[in-house]
Amino acid sequence: MNPYWDKNFFQVFMIFFQRMVQGFPNMASDEVQILVLSLVAVSTGLLGVFLVLKKMTMLANSLSHTILLGIVLAFVFLGAQVLNFEVLFVAAFISALVTTLLTQFLTHTIRLQEDASIGLVFTSLFALGVVCVTALTRSSHIGIEAVMGNVDALHITDLKLIGIIACINIGVFTLFFKEFQLTTFDSVLAKVLGISPTLFNYLIMILVAMTSIGAFRAVGVLLVLAFLVGPALTARLLTNRLKPLLFLACAIGIFSSLCGVALSRHILSTWHISLSTAGLIVTLIALVYGLTLVYTLRKRSGTHAGTGTKEEKV
Repeated sequence: MNPYWDKNFFQVFMIFFQRMVQGFPNMASDEVQILVLSLVAVSTGLLGVFLVLKKMTMLANSLSHTILLGIVLAFVFLGAQVLNFEVLFVAAFISALVTTLLTQFLTHTIRLQEDASIGLVFTSLFALGVVCVTALTRSSHIGIEAVMGNVDALHITDLKLIGIIACINIGVFTLFFKEFQLTTFDSVLAKVLGISPTLFNYLIMILVAMTSIGAFRAVGVLLVLAFLVGPALTARLLTNRLKPLLFLACAIGIFSSLCGVALSRHILSTWHISLSTAGLIVTLIALVYGLTLVYTLRKRSGTHAGTGTKEEKV
């Protein structure tokens, strides 16, 4: 029996931490959800910081949407009865690479503006993916799950997959931290030192594609953008230092994921209403950003008021 059944918001936290100390005997579905979403938060938090600092969020948005085309086409070719996630992973990864290459081609070869290139490729491939979902997957739930996610369908294999992706992201950013830092803040100096900013931009795009694919079963190809951007923007309001920024972005995503699962269970137990857990988490991410923004604005206004008072006294 699920130990979280009929438990309220705070009881979910208490039971989760108690079972975490015990090593999660007979892991429940709620625990799989929390762990998967937390690993998604870590992966997207690391990427999101550099995407925001490099002003590459639009391209990440494009990638997170256009992988839908690869997922749907692979599903169609496999047939409705057999769904091999590894094949879907490869197909979606290829579609993400095609998106990146087409965008770069239009930007550097055809000489279109970068935002225009992203908009053209993004809308075209995503529209094609929506058409394929509508026309080819009417008798299945692949369209709904790929677009919006379904945390209730998560199982231990999803935890292993996103765990591998999180380890890859952590390993890459640990190994090349100085290179990412240099290409983000001073690309001219990076070129002088023989470090290619373009190469590391491609590496980030590959990691974004891989992370989006690993997260689509949990949060879909639409809501993953909130995981990429929201925590990073919130952390950016609190610190200007890179390492604390990375830590805070991951922590905010994990906190929102824990609260989202607990709140979803609370609403189901108390009012017997089943809500989208991923949707609740994204709403919490937006709420945390809004509260942080209000806090920082009030803090700045208080600082300016204090400065003005001192100047008047002088």
